Amino acid sequence: MGGQQSRLGLSLKVAQRQILTPGLVQMVSVLALNRLELREMISQEVTANPVLEELPDDAPTVEEIAQKTEATPANGTAADAEIQAGDNHDSFQEIDFGSFFDDYLDPGYKSPAAEVSEKPSFENFLSKPSSLGDHLEWQLNLSLCSDEVREAGHSIIGNLNEDGYLSSSIEELARLRGTTPDKINGIREKIKMFDPVGVGSLNVREAWLAQMDSLQIHDDVARAIVMHHLPLLEKSDYLQLSRALNIPMSAIKEHVDLIKGLDPKPGRKYNEEKTTYAFPDISVAKEGDEWKVTLNNEGVPRLRISRYYRRLLAQSSHDQPEAYRFLVDNMKKAVWFIRSLDQRDRTIHKVAQYIVNKQQGFFDKGLDGVKPLTLMEIAQDIGVHESTVGRVVANKYILTPQGVFPLKFFFHKSLPGNYGEEVSSLRIKEKIKKLVEGEDSANPLSDIEIGDLLARENLKIARRTVAKYRMQLKIEPSHIRKRKSIMEERA
Repeated sequence: MGGQQSRLGLSLKVAQRQILTPGLVQMVSVLALNRLELREMISQEVTANPVLEELPDDAPTVEEIAQKTEATPANGTAADAEIQAGDNHDSFQEIDFGSFFDDYLDPGYKSPAAEVSEKPSFENFLSKPSSLGDHLEWQLNLSLCSDEVREAGHSIIGNLNEDGYLSSSIEELARLRGTTPDKINGIREKIKMFDPVGVGSLNVREAWLAQMDSLQIHDDVARAIVMHHLPLLEKSDYLQLSRALNIPMSAIKEHVDLIKGLDPKPGRKYNEEKTTYAFPDISVAKEGDEWKVTLNNEGVPRLRISRYYRRLLAQSSHDQPEAYRFLVDNMKKAVWFIRSLDQRDRTIHKVAQYIVNKQQGFFDKGLDGVKPLTLMEIAQDIGVHESTVGRVVANKYILTPQGVFPLKFFFHKSLPGNYGEEVSSLRIKEKIKKLVEGEDSANPLSDIEIGDLLARENLKIARRTVAKYRMQLKIEPSHIRKRKSIMEERA
């Protein structure tokens, strides 16, 4: 038979691949942390590694010691080569600890803290706010109803979304509870009258009608609009609305304003996101004609290698291999961690300095001076990978004279101008916003007209791009803006 026989054997080949050591992994992960996260990580590291210790707040900095002694800190290049994991000999016997740890003893690794930042109010930490489910459960438990009704009510409340609407079908709830849809609806009608009124509704029509009943609003026209003409109301088509209701346009606004006072998302009252406080990691201030970048390391402990363990390691010998290896391993981890922190500060400062140099127009003139900027542009300039810049700008904020901004705010793609210059998409959005704010309300600008006006300023973009940016700015189309303007004039 012409079959082939397979053979098993060993073969050697040479290949190259990148392997991240634990130290490099730590250095990369530290880059992505903001100031608060970094402080927590340092606390965990100091707890786990006895070789590390925090410096007191009044300890002198590297700059202060250098000015007094006029000494240059050792660069540690030779020591770096010796402490790499995997050495064939134990190099700690040969290290001059006095010079090796010179950078990481009393001075610490960071610069003095910046000005004291405003702390969040203590009231924010006193208690946990009540959720929508908790608030409704409390009302249900206080109501005079049977256990069967109460259990069905718990099922309804447990299936409400964040806006307060029922996310499961009535038939499904009835099947799960072993009852009829009519009974589920009856219980749901009671829950709709709980605070906030309208929760448990299937749609905004039900929620608004429940709120009208609760507020005892006896407006037949407004009720008719909610019950039968919501699509026209959503499109602000007041002309068709007046024809459908057979009333003049001037009378429509009064009923529409009444409806606008109702809550389309009743559950949001108890599901609002809590205000978060942004602690700037970087601050920018103008000194003379230049913008100066300063890292805000307030509250982040300064670290050093413990003198006690340094002497203990120098005095230890191979007669106590476990203790010696314990000290050596923790020394290596401590040095790597301190250098990771130092490298983090240097990289963040380089990225922030490039952003400030690139966006000087923004710091001087505001949004009109914003220039397009990409991660790749910074990565090529400072000699790092694009992903490294991405980690630096993640979850970090910068304090500027214009306010506090996330670092991601300054990154926008470019659009070509008529004369070959690059224009930031943020600048285009700002111009669209100003054009709409200054338009004739009786004749609002269409997307094509906005594009023509931008072209006169050497900013030629397609109509679909104008429409996309207008939607991102939450600006309604021109025909809806016109209808609302007509409605206001006739009121």
